[in-house]
Amino acid sequence: MSTIQATPQTEAAQTRKAVGNILKGSAGNLVEWYDLYVYTVFAAYFQSHFFNSKDELQAGLEAMAVFSTSFLMRPIGAWFFGRYADRKGRKAALTRSVTMMSAGSFAIAVLPTQDVIGIWAMILLVIIRVIQGFSVGGEYGTSATYMSEAATSKRRGFFSSFQYVTLIGGQMLALLVLVILQNTMDKGILTEWGWRIPFAIGGVAALVVLWLRRSMEETLSAEQVEAANAPAAAGEARPGTMKLLLTKHFKPLMICIGVTLGGTVAFYTYTNFILKFMNDTSGIAKTDTSVINFWALLIFMLLQPVYGIISDKVGRKPLLLWFGITGVLFTWPLLSALSGTKDPFTAFLLMMGGLLIVGGYTSINALVKAELFPASIRALGVGLGYAIGNSLFGGTVPLIGAALQKAGQVDLFFTYVTVAIAISLVVYIFALKNKKSTHLDHEQGHAWEPAAASAGTGTGPGAGPGRKDDGKDLIDA
Repeated sequence: MSTIQATPQTEAAQTRKAVGNILKGSAGNLVEWYDLYVYTVFAAYFQSHFFNSKDELQAGLEAMAVFSTSFLMRPIGAWFFGRYADRKGRKAALTRSVTMMSAGSFAIAVLPTQDVIGIWAMILLVIIRVIQGFSVGGEYGTSATYMSEAATSKRRGFFSSFQYVTLIGGQMLALLVLVILQNTMDKGILTEWGWRIPFAIGGVAALVVLWLRRSMEETLSAEQVEAANAPAAAGEARPGTMKLLLTKHFKPLMICIGVTLGGTVAFYTYTNFILKFMNDTSGIAKTDTSVINFWALLIFMLLQPVYGIISDKVGRKPLLLWFGITGVLFTWPLLSALSGTKDPFTAFLLMMGGLLIVGGYTSINALVKAELFPASIRALGVGLGYAIGNSLFGGTVPLIGAALQKAGQVDLFFTYVTVAIAISLVVYIFALKNKKSTHLDHEQGHAWEPAAASAGTGTGPGAGPGRKDDGKDLIDA
């Protein structure tokens, strides 16, 4: 199969094109994660409508169990959308995932409560959350793949960091809606029906993103799509299939899971479970904890590109080592101090300390995973590796944390988070090499070599001309 050489573009032109596509791709990411997070942010207000327990802690535990249930579908969603993205294109997969998420948000916004339809209210809520888990399972891997491929080679860390800018932005937006409603609506009205408003907002926003994504440029070349859909030679695995992933790229898949494990546990601890944790243990008013979370997440979001720029200078591994080492050393002290403080500003500083640590992971983890796989299997490999680690560990953080809180064993939760980070630290130290040539380097242009030595296929919107990705492992991860 011949390789079509792209017309060389100036660096400025490549950057402009990359910016446009990153913005369109990241807008959808923001809405998808807003729709996911708005559930936990407003759980305290709607949990009584779907769960029978009169005990607030027990009702909260049941609500978090439903949240964790949605994570069970993430590996399946990652498999479905990853395979689809590697065979049909990133744009098509991203468009379909945001459509599914939009439908789920609208459904929750109008879902009858247990007073109207009894136990069916909880059953339908679980079904809707499972569908949304399926959707977001496909969003992460495909979005990480698209944003890494759309970036210019020398600014890959900076551009790909916007995946977590929008991921964090989704949670921050959910918190902003909560703060606005808490200050404009009576608590009784918010508990009665006001909690439906944020879900309706998410559904409408997803429709806007659906329109935006239709004008995204595809990063998977027509040549690669043709190869993915052509009959496979005898004994060969087709692109975008589990056979290819497990037979040719099993080691990178295991590394992807290991990279994810500690990072996702820490991320969900400091950005998701932290709100309920503070409400239950710190003695700070709910309205104050919402404001604390909002401002901490805003700063955290703005720092993601800063970490990304640093990684473009020093490499990806030093940032992961920063997260792993400081996470092991300071997670227990930070969370322990946070559980006992009654001062809002002190709580803000403690939460910010945790987020500064986690930023070493969040800003570049999507890119690190994308660099492990060639284009022929990238969306499936990244998506499935992330989804497995996220479902088993990240998604269970609220449930494990709530259960240990209820049992009076919150110290064990601090230990759990620390051990998870330590496991990933071992992966960062022994399985990753800094500034090593990757698949993205060979496809899109080298990040570390001088521009004259850079060679890539030119398949992505921000790419330059060069040689074709042959689908073979170019790194010994």
